[in-house]
Amino acid sequence: MDAARLPTADDVRAAAERIAGRIKRTPLVHARKLSAITGADIYLKLENLQYTGAFKERGALNKLLLLSEADHKRGVIAASAGNHAQGLARNAQALGVPAVIVMPVTTPDVKVRQTRELGAEVVLTGHDFDEAKAAAAAIEKERGLVFVHPFDDADVIAGQGTVALEMIEDGPDFNCMIVPIGGGGLIAGMALAIKDLSPKTEIIGVQAALFPSMANAIDGGKRNTGGSTLAEGIAVKEAGALTRQIVRENVDDIVLVEERILERALSMLIMDQKLLVEGAGAAGLAAILADPSRFKGKTIGLVLCGGNIDARLLSMIIMRDLARSGRLARLRVQLLDMPGQLVRVASIIAENDGNVIDVGHHRTYSDLPAKMTCMDVTIDTQGQEHLNRIIENLRKEGYEVEIAAY
Repeated sequence: MDAARLPTADDVRAAAERIAGRIKRTPLVHARKLSAITGADIYLKLENLQYTGAFKERGALNKLLLLSEADHKRGVIAASAGNHAQGLARNAQALGVPAVIVMPVTTPDVKVRQTRELGAEVVLTGHDFDEAKAAAAAIEKERGLVFVHPFDDADVIAGQGTVALEMIEDGPDFNCMIVPIGGGGLIAGMALAIKDLSPKTEIIGVQAALFPSMANAIDGGKRNTGGSTLAEGIAVKEAGALTRQIVRENVDDIVLVEERILERALSMLIMDQKLLVEGAGAAGLAAILADPSRFKGKTIGLVLCGGNIDARLLSMIIMRDLARSGRLARLRVQLLDMPGQLVRVASIIAENDGNVIDVGHHRTYSDLPAKMTCMDVTIDTQGQEHLNRIIENLRKEGYEVEIAAY
């Protein structure tokens, strides 16, 4: 198939047959807890359970299987610092195809190492994706390799669309499917399959508000694009030429979600649904949280497109979620600078079943009167009501208490 032509629903079906048995058919699960919280009937497609932790393997494998034997001998190249790199590397290795992945020098070491472990030659160059892509184009010509685009390729789009076929086969009749959009490969392929097999199903794309590239491409908007987003997997500055055509014809709406809601959605998937996802994987749930009345009572399919998240970022998100729910709090308590005050404050907290996990005592760096001091105490609680009770009892004992902002 000519990679520059628009794929069709038939191409998606052919891709499904082609990659069957080589790619994990991921579960579609009924998210009962999230359904109860949101009022929508939510089903989750767990693409975070793919071998490399993301749906990208589908398109990469379909592309590789359609290449000629001569192309296999030449080898393939891609520019990517994320899931596309590992998806292509893994399947190229399985097929015995040499693979070169060009990554920016800023790529985290863990991603570089994982890509190399999957058998690819990694070239580190450039400080961002655009510079890495330019370097990949030069290497492609120099070595005669086949470039595999992460989303703007008909074969790749068809492969990604197999997600929708499985959801339609395994699930109920969906009123709506909500799909993350970066460059648009996933939603383009899925939209072709959905409109062919379930034309009444509404298709909604979701983008991080900081990267509204597809929304701009469709409605001619001039929204700023760029910034630091939790959903780095869909942080694409320019939508694909092929994908935007398919999206324009087949996708019913595109919504933009703010970072705070993305973070809340990711926390809910981890804490309430016990599923590890990356920021992009939480985008569909974020769209529901941003406008719950729109989706209330509807049967909705969400694609958890990936689960590759940095451990330090994950830790920070969990701690921030605990702080917002009142289960973790830092209190600033004013007290007289005299013996026994620290012990008394800690005793009041303990008497109210709070757990002190960190204490800071400030004498010098304070604008309080000389005979006063303050302590910052971090406590573990059972939730907001429990925290309020602890604060109330401290104040009853005469202590001035403030809650530190999170």
